[in-house]
Amino acid sequence: MENNPMNNVNNQRPVRVKNELKFREIIVKRCEDLFGCFKRIIFTGEELGGFVSRGFDDHIKVFFPSAPGKSVTPPRITEEGIVWPEGARPIGRDYTPLSFNAEKNELTLDFYLHDDGVASEWAAKAKPGDMLAVGGPRGSLLIPTDYARQLYLCDETGLPAIKRRCGELNAAGTAGNAVILASARDARCREYLADHNDMHIQWIIGEAPGRRPDNDAVLASVKALPLSGKDCFIWATGEGGLVKAIGDFFTVQCGVEPDFVRAVAYWHDK
Repeated sequence: MENNPMNNVNNQRPVRVKNELKFREIIVKRCEDLFGCFKRIIFTGEELGGFVSRGFDDHIKVFFPSAPGKSVTPPRITEEGIVWPEGARPIGRDYTPLSFNAEKNELTLDFYLHDDGVASEWAAKAKPGDMLAVGGPRGSLLIPTDYARQLYLCDETGLPAIKRRCGELNAAGTAGNAVILASARDARCREYLADHNDMHIQWIIGEAPGRRPDNDAVLASVKALPLSGKDCFIWATGEGGLVKAIGDFFTVQCGVEPDFVRAVAYWHDK
């Protein structure tokens, strides 16, 4: 990695657009198990009409029931704010829409399955007819696809966004401009991006089953990635401490303009 200042010559900066905030009730239509580490759930529902997701790393807030078999009623938006029917806001987690088919009225979400967590536990047991509530996306960051050099860095939690971005880059004919570095606890996660194996994808797998790769090892791999010159974009998600270190490396040490580095924590190691 060259640590020379890289002021971007591509003036196509990411653009943020806003959406009207809406809450919707959604219903599980069908489920698919993916490689033992993800579960794809396709939702439907009349309230999905008008749903919009324009950015590959958009997020919606998914609200989960308090007990198996129960549903979640969406809140009302009032002049005083958001009001939940029973007064208490249910547990919510952010998820990236993998796709939305307006003709079929189908919203697809991929859930990473792990040992603990309300979302993973719900997804593992989900079946057709189960109901959830979702809010958003409140906006999208529209990131151009034609940067000459693009780096995408994530762990399992960011793979759905990466999968969606791979589709965008292939459609734009710029997939060859991208390098993907993905870390995972389970080698089976490699299969999640198998339909994009023609792209430059590097994997870091934990040394022991169920153990995530060490942050220092991931950061060392990031620093060894080929990125030189100008016209670049870096996208990184995952554990908060690692994501901050990655963002600082590119903006402080490499001199990449902050507008061209998107580093967002998807979770925090406690």
